[in-house]
Amino acid sequence: MAKRVSIIHGAVCLAVGITSVTPAFAGGLERGGYNIDQLFDASPFTFQSGVTFVAPQRKLKNVQDGPAGGAFVGGTTTADDTENYAIPYVGFKGSYNDVDCLIDYSQPFGAHLNPGANWAGAQSNIETKLRTDNYGLTCSYKFDMGPGQFRVIGGGFYQEIEGFKTRNVAQIPAGLGTGVGRLDLGDESWGWRAGVAYEIPEYALRASLVYNSRVKYDLTGTLDLTQIAPAVSPGNPYLGRRFNVVGSADAPDSLELKVQSGIAPDWLAFGSVKWTNWSLIQSIRFCEENGAFGCPATGVTSLDLLYRDGWTVSGGIGHKFNDKLSGAVSVTWDRGTSTGIGASSDTWTLGAGVQYAVTDNIEWRLGAAVGVLTSGSSGQVTRGGVTYGTDATYDYGNDVVAAINTSVKVKF
Repeated sequence: MAKRVSIIHGAVCLAVGITSVTPAFAGGLERGGYNIDQLFDASPFTFQSGVTFVAPQRKLKNVQDGPAGGAFVGGTTTADDTENYAIPYVGFKGSYNDVDCLIDYSQPFGAHLNPGANWAGAQSNIETKLRTDNYGLTCSYKFDMGPGQFRVIGGGFYQEIEGFKTRNVAQIPAGLGTGVGRLDLGDESWGWRAGVAYEIPEYALRASLVYNSRVKYDLTGTLDLTQIAPAVSPGNPYLGRRFNVVGSADAPDSLELKVQSGIAPDWLAFGSVKWTNWSLIQSIRFCEENGAFGCPATGVTSLDLLYRDGWTVSGGIGHKFNDKLSGAVSVTWDRGTSTGIGASSDTWTLGAGVQYAVTDNIEWRLGAAVGVLTSGSSGQVTRGGVTYGTDATYDYGNDVVAAINTSVKVKF
């Protein structure tokens, strides 16, 4: 029995804060993703708060304005595409008999690309920023099954989205505006999750399978083209105006399998596989709300992403060093979602984390990760008879991304 007890205290309390770090630069628009690990905490009540800081270093090169150089003149052939960002998390978990519930706040999806106005691809993007705020309630009911316990998991979440994009719509003579257009968008909607889990606490064994639903957005916002005078193209009814636009998009559903088990006294192995339905997001078309001029087939404007589904595979091992300190390391592969447009390529990540028991009721976690954003290119792509990526072409090499996470958990 002594061996089993050692596994319990050495494995369950391992520092796996790295699992909050590595998804922070996964494919598509992934930021923190959905994480309900706090629901499984053995303490009756826990409060956890943390933040992950991410520094991606994606650099674009060999930039041309359009597939053959385009009509725009000037601009650098290189650009720093990505901005640093922070992802907060707050969660409170409570238990009553065999029911556990988690209330949490997170930012599952987002993006911030800012190559600026002085690169040759400015008609593709000057700055794009997107964020989501997610407020969730997830509960589980557990009952004995064999040597362990089986859980049924269910819950819902309310999600808000907001963002903007600016780009050089037209290169125009002096006195007729800057040529820059701006799209602002936002909405809020609901989603749900369901899952199951099986645990044998004395061996620190847990396997969970959780599905998170799509979140359907009816996007509303404005398109500002006041910096392009109508005289630039007299037949275009949208120039020189700022007007309301509408569109629709889905945040993707996902399915994640997580497994962990004690493998020796004070040692734990863990791993996960996640599928994310990023192929939902292809070209998001925006039309003028109640517009008198109709809507072109490709929209007044659009966000062209052409994503494919994402896959994330992670595995690692943890160790308890003493009654105060434990740690873990992991390796993660994330399949890039870009299919010829954009720079969301495969990512390989090495993460490490430590957990320190400040007191019997307070735990402090510190995790860090470093990864490689693999190389690729972006340019002209044809889908369903429509050609995308005609606004800019560029290459990108193997770039570095780094992240650090810190959190505090209070148990009572």
